[in-house]
Amino acid sequence: MLKRLLVGRPFRSDRLQHTLLPKRIALPVFASDALSSVAYAPDEILLTLSVAGASAFIFSPWIALGVVVVMLTVVASYRQNVHAYPSGGGDYEVAGVNLGPKYGLGVASALMVDYVLTVAVSVSSGVQNLGSAVPWVAEHAPLVAVVTVLVLTALNLRGVREAGTAFAIPTYAFMIAIIGMVVWGLFRYFVLGDPVRAESAGITVKAEHSVAGFAMVFLLVRAFSSGCAALTGVEAISNGVPAFKPPKSRNAATTLLMLGTVAIGMLVGIIALSRLTGIQFVECDKIKPGCAAADLQIVSAPVDYVQQTVTAQLAGTVFDHFAPGFWFVIATTALILVLAANTAFNGFPVLGSILAQDRYLPRQLHTRGDRLAFSNGIMFLAASAIVLILAFHAETTRLIQLYIVGVFVSFTLSQSGMVRHWNRLLRVERDPAARRRMIRSRAINVFGLCMTGFVLVLVLVTKFTKGAWISIAAMAVIYLLMLAIRRHYDQVARELEPSEDKPVLPSRNHAVVLVSKVHQPTLRALAYAQATRPDSLTAVTVNVDDNDTRAIQAEWERRELSVPLTVVDSPYREITNPIIDFVKSMRRESPRDVVTVFIPEYVVGRWWENLLHNQSALRIKTRLLFEPGVMVVSVPWQLSSTEGKNLERMAQSQWRTPQRGPRPGSEETPRPDDEFVGT
Repeated sequence: MLKRLLVGRPFRSDRLQHTLLPKRIALPVFASDALSSVAYAPDEILLTLSVAGASAFIFSPWIALGVVVVMLTVVASYRQNVHAYPSGGGDYEVAGVNLGPKYGLGVASALMVDYVLTVAVSVSSGVQNLGSAVPWVAEHAPLVAVVTVLVLTALNLRGVREAGTAFAIPTYAFMIAIIGMVVWGLFRYFVLGDPVRAESAGITVKAEHSVAGFAMVFLLVRAFSSGCAALTGVEAISNGVPAFKPPKSRNAATTLLMLGTVAIGMLVGIIALSRLTGIQFVECDKIKPGCAAADLQIVSAPVDYVQQTVTAQLAGTVFDHFAPGFWFVIATTALILVLAANTAFNGFPVLGSILAQDRYLPRQLHTRGDRLAFSNGIMFLAASAIVLILAFHAETTRLIQLYIVGVFVSFTLSQSGMVRHWNRLLRVERDPAARRRMIRSRAINVFGLCMTGFVLVLVLVTKFTKGAWISIAAMAVIYLLMLAIRRHYDQVARELEPSEDKPVLPSRNHAVVLVSKVHQPTLRALAYAQATRPDSLTAVTVNVDDNDTRAIQAEWERRELSVPLTVVDSPYREITNPIIDFVKSMRRESPRDVVTVFIPEYVVGRWWENLLHNQSALRIKTRLLFEPGVMVVSVPWQLSSTEGKNLERMAQSQWRTPQRGPRPGSEETPRPDDEFVGT
């Protein structure tokens, strides 16, 4: 009942087409991460520049311009990707096909780390922005962030389309709020001539360090790399092409263009307005609920001054006489930052499913849940993000240092793969018009490779000691782990591969019935064992108490059972090992003999009754499964508590569970991880 309340009724597999997204829903679903970055990318630019003092803020428009150039390049490059590789593999597929499996796996590890950080950074930033207006939220940021992740998880478990519809309104509201704030602020400044000045414009900020020459260049480069956080989330659309309605590639490319246009407009608008209003934003000692006036770089300020985020300062300045406008901007900004994590909730499970199909991750990540979403991937992502949030106390400034690295690793390798992709096609293409299109696309990807590679180097140089090394280490660990998983599956496949020889039949089948008491389950197991007509049949009981054993023997003789009863002594009152030793002794005479062990078991109807029964049987079965030449047969005896079970509903629930299948455009091949398809 709780699952149905949170997730909803399960969907049939043939309803998958009904969950595909139109562009108006796909934009908020896949682009909320990139759109929301305008809420913290300006903060990171100004915060980095503040090291050199307030005079360094004059460089912020030029840094924003550099970020815009990179974003335009990445958007144009990924429009080529979605047309060339629409199956949903995204950067992983591009790098794997064109550069080799190891490069593809490197991209996959980078994307997985980036998706987890997207959830952690977006939620933490949303909580921080809301904390600018609500002090209680700032004081309990980790708790609020964890609860938020759990809510997002529940929404995504209900399905992609349903979650997208729920997230569309907040995303569009955020776009209206930011664009409206920028337009109204510029209108007041240039048309009405109002003295629109932020409260922070009047404070005195000292330089944290004396910065000049090469140090100043390094600081500007570091500010630029921090501002490139605005590009996070652009790659999600290339990973989510299968979720679009047909024509998938064209709709995905159009959505990507819309994303780039809106994100660039909002970023430039916020940076321009922050310069006009004189906003100052510095790093401080106190993270919650803001920076008090007496903190690190603030020399003079009002006694009650508390530093807010850049977006909150702009909203307070532009809507200084209209409180609802301020609260609308704050609420939508906090909400979009939280919902930006939804981009990862849509991208990570799809990537995990593809990696699981390629046998680099456990096969459970490939299975769709009741609502046709990849439920296991969603829950794994949520758990990983919660660990990061708690480890870094939901502090955006600390978390964002781990960010960006994974994004630009995948960007750079993906663009390298696309360049090789076009080179390969150009070698065989003879149509002049098609060649011109390919040459143009290759030029775009070459420029994208140069830009993203340059930014990647800058990010590694400027952020390695600030926390980026953690992301690199995590990528390396995930990369090695996926290689180990693939080696395991390949080894299993080799061991399970049938030989050309005909299978050798066992010489004889020895049956063993385990006896704890002479009761109905035991009598049923004896009858069933006799019905299988084994070459030999014996019943075995373990003597842990002399009185109980004599009672079993007496009852056996009274019933005149034809099956011989063997008593195995256990001086240390242990049950499992004596049974294992007895079964082993039966196979020593001939390795081609098979021993079938029949285990009587209770079947109970209530979950708590399982705790009171079948524990010994479970231990014995677990040990016997490791013995070669031994077959284990469970003989069930249904107790009266099972009569209230709705077996028809249970069966329907099992049949509703969607089975695994190939991703669009791929050929399904048998795998060692498909032990069973049904129950």
